[in-house]
Amino acid sequence: MSSEEESVDQTPPTCGLLGLLLKNRRPTGAVNEVWPDLFVGNAATARNKTLLQNLGITHVVNAADGPQHIDTGPRFYRDADIQYHGVEAADCIDFDLSPFFSGTADFIHGALSQKGKVLVHCARGISRSGTLVLAFLMIKEGLTLEEAVELVCRSRNILPNTGFLNQLCQLDSALRRRKM
Repeated sequence: MSSEEESVDQTPPTCGLLGLLLKNRRPTGAVNEVWPDLFVGNAATARNKTLLQNLGITHVVNAADGPQHIDTGPRFYRDADIQYHGVEAADCIDFDLSPFFSGTADFIHGALSQKGKVLVHCARGISRSGTLVLAFLMIKEGLTLEEAVELVCRSRNILPNTGFLNQLCQLDSALRRRKM
């Protein structure tokens, strides 16, 4: 294998990913569809049940779940017939979000398989939610990390913190090894 082929098959460094994430940024709204029937948004979107119904949202992933964060939970959505998946995560570089990648990807995949529409949110819809959506695209849709970043950034500005980016790089490397 040539060194050029080898570099194509490698996870990009964090600084390269940051460059991709910061390239071609433009204003994005409170909620954006980043993959068919998969939306990334902020806390205000998640709390607006009328907007969620207008968008046809059937499932919500709260990447900032819990009383110290955005405490919506399944009871909040009970009257809206929305299924809920909570991830109690802090947006700090030393928080390990990777244990939630697989379960969240399964939840999103299950919802989309049932013709549902999913909102993944955190406080601002930038770091935690962006990370979980990238992980879903890698795990369930077979995209590389670079491909997932480029795809999501076409529709929404996301910027996972460097700790989350490192975790996504580890996931990307693991998934690439499995394909070999």
